[in-house]
Amino acid sequence: MIDPPPNPVDPPRMGRAAFLRTSAGALLGSGLLLGAASPARADDPHPRRALQVTKIADLTGPGSTTRFRMEATDLGIPARTPDGRMLFVFGDSFEHAWVGGGWWRSPTALYSTTTDLDAGVEWSGAVGGEAAHQLWHYDHDNPVFTTVLPSDVITIGGTMYLHAMVNNGLGNVVWTEIWRSDDSGATWVHTGAHFDSGLHGGLFQLLSWGEGNDGYVYVYSTSFTRSRPIILHRVPSVAIADPAAYEPWGYRDGAWGWGNPPTPILEGAFGELCLRPLGGKWVLTWFNAGDYRIDGIIMDTPTSNLYTAHRRTLIRGGAWGHEDDLHVAQLYGGYIIPGSTLDDLHLTVSQWNTEQGWPYRVMQHRVRGFGL
Repeated sequence: MIDPPPNPVDPPRMGRAAFLRTSAGALLGSGLLLGAASPARADDPHPRRALQVTKIADLTGPGSTTRFRMEATDLGIPARTPDGRMLFVFGDSFEHAWVGGGWWRSPTALYSTTTDLDAGVEWSGAVGGEAAHQLWHYDHDNPVFTTVLPSDVITIGGTMYLHAMVNNGLGNVVWTEIWRSDDSGATWVHTGAHFDSGLHGGLFQLLSWGEGNDGYVYVYSTSFTRSRPIILHRVPSVAIADPAAYEPWGYRDGAWGWGNPPTPILEGAFGELCLRPLGGKWVLTWFNAGDYRIDGIIMDTPTSNLYTAHRRTLIRGGAWGHEDDLHVAQLYGGYIIPGSTLDDLHLTVSQWNTEQGWPYRVMQHRVRGFGL
């Protein structure tokens, strides 16, 4: 049995740079983990194959997204649109190639019709027209909050849903909400779904979701502090915008079950999450802030035991000036691009030099050999 986490203290408001330094920056400065091997667990039933990791391209930055007036951005959370394209949703975006460089928007989104992921994702347009506009209107640094960041996006039938975190300084979520689009991401309206930032002890702030073949959407979530474990919910696909329909998964009276108070399903310091059904399995990729890397798990179902599931380190943190395909300085994110397979996984990976303000970009990495 895993004991439920204690109620957290209220996190202090922090700036963008300080937030990232709480995880990647601290490890980078210490020189820890650079090139460290991922040891096999004694109880791991799966053989360890060498992974082949390749950086395919910088997806954002000067020359790549200049025409959309967003040279600096991060995240790039992808989903297949109802009309068959891909939509990549970004976080804080700026016109020029540094954090704070001009026109500030969040969330923003770009389209792609790329079918050959190995050749690199190419952009076919932006939400908003020639320039990438904010998906809905609000003023940054208003009296209530500073910015709104995307958590995850999902397509259910002909509708896309976007979970977003309203932040008053990074690491201080005021509330979260769900928006919807019925025109493949071109316009967005609020669903009315609103979640308190303290829900489940703060573990329902940053989430990722995937739709099963049983009529449910499964949701892994954590706090937006990169310091806590994940919990699990499910919600009927038809009720994804109804907060009351979310059912927790928890351990009580010696057994796991739906409707019990939520119990952490995996301990750790979790950052950005990406949960997806893929190749008859389920895959979770995430920024492992505690170990400064992006990890992945392959499981049979979202309720599988994550401690014994197939787990690998996919991309490792590194130091500036010592990067290669496998090692990325001040990395985070790690979202699965549609068209990936278990053995040929493509990820959007973010990078932000918090000292210089640039690079602050999204890259595409390819990971081969992850599958069982």
